[in-house]
Amino acid sequence: MAELYEHRLKRLRMRSMRRGIKEMDIILSAFADDHLAEMSDAELLQYDSLLNENDQDLYQWVTGQHSPPDELADLVTRIAVQFQDKNA
Repeated sequence: MAELYEHRLKRLRMRSMRRGIKEMDIILSAFADDHLAEMSDAELLQYDSLLNENDQDLYQWVTGQHSPPDELADLVTRIAVQFQDKNA
């Protein structure tokens, strides 16, 4: 059975809040709250894939310390821009 849209959003929000490091909890939960509802199915699938990545890697990508994989670069850039805007 396919996952209901509402359940998918709730699951992704929870996974965004319950990370390994607090910094990623804050960054990803803010992004999820602001953007998940407007994302396409393909974008949600990509975000779900991003959530499987290691928090230390994610943090380094979002903060510009390292480049993300090509398939996640656009999404990481969106997250990084929001993170920088909120901290400016």
